[in-house]
Amino acid sequence: MMRKLPVQLGLSLPNRGVLFGLTDIDTILNAALLAEESGIFESVWFGDSLIHKPRLDSIVMLSAAAARTRKVRLGVICMASFPVRHPVLLATQWASLDQVSKGRTILGVCIGGGHEGEMRAFGVQKNERVGRLVEGIKLLRQIWSEEELNHRGKYYQLERLRIVPKPAQRPCPIWIAVSPDRRVVGEEGVARAMKRVATLGDGYISMAVPAQEMRLRLDLIEKYAAEAGRRLDHFEVAIHGMVNINDNKQSAYEESKYYFNNYYTPGYPSEELLRIWLAHGAPGECARLIQEWIDMGFTTPVLRFAARDQIGQIERFIKDVLPLLRLN
Repeated sequence: MMRKLPVQLGLSLPNRGVLFGLTDIDTILNAALLAEESGIFESVWFGDSLIHKPRLDSIVMLSAAAARTRKVRLGVICMASFPVRHPVLLATQWASLDQVSKGRTILGVCIGGGHEGEMRAFGVQKNERVGRLVEGIKLLRQIWSEEELNHRGKYYQLERLRIVPKPAQRPCPIWIAVSPDRRVVGEEGVARAMKRVATLGDGYISMAVPAQEMRLRLDLIEKYAAEAGRRLDHFEVAIHGMVNINDNKQSAYEESKYYFNNYYTPGYPSEELLRIWLAHGAPGECARLIQEWIDMGFTTPVLRFAARDQIGQIERFIKDVLPLLRLN
């Protein structure tokens, strides 16, 4: 059974926003330092994509944040490029980051959006993404734990190789980000995704979903973990949640839409998703939705401020929203 873990807040920083004028590099790194110095945010995260939704590289940004901070954990909220990154290169880069940060990393992996151009550029087929995710996770763990490596998989073959450095953390945590739409993939699709989380992941990262759907997912994770003999005592459940604090709710909404149109694509997310994914408006309105996430079982709400003034939003959250939340 999943133990009731304390709620730990994370801060997600917009490394894609640098490319369209939402923020700049200095602001992002100052925000990472502010998160640590505040004592409120326990982790700092960056998003990831290569060609599909380009941004400053997640591992480079985490390395820069590692140099500025001492305590906060450092994570990729969803390494969308995981299926196209070679596990040996990624294992070496990530182990180096874990060494540089003195064991503070969380690698959040996912299958990505399957963008045809990006897949083609790396010689990967769209229908290989789940297979590459599964084999890639297993291979990373093998590289990080074994002195000499012999691996013959469907996608990767390594023979009598010694790969170093190893991460500072033993084991180095890998969380799985997935949020299957039951209406699209059906009961079996959701079950398969949660089984991967339960058997391969050290934590789970989700989009916003209705409370009933989240309960079903958590039940499936517990069921499959029990069947596999895996303990979930330290298994964290994260949501990547959007926030815009503004006493004028319409202004908060409009600024968030500007952010989403540039960060994702125009028309995404839908109004239906926005209602459960965007905490916006006055502090009380923001706190209400964030509290709903916590009450649903999210142990690690990772907040992304969908606003131009990153520092101002963080400061206002700490001053005006945080006191309204019940974290335990």
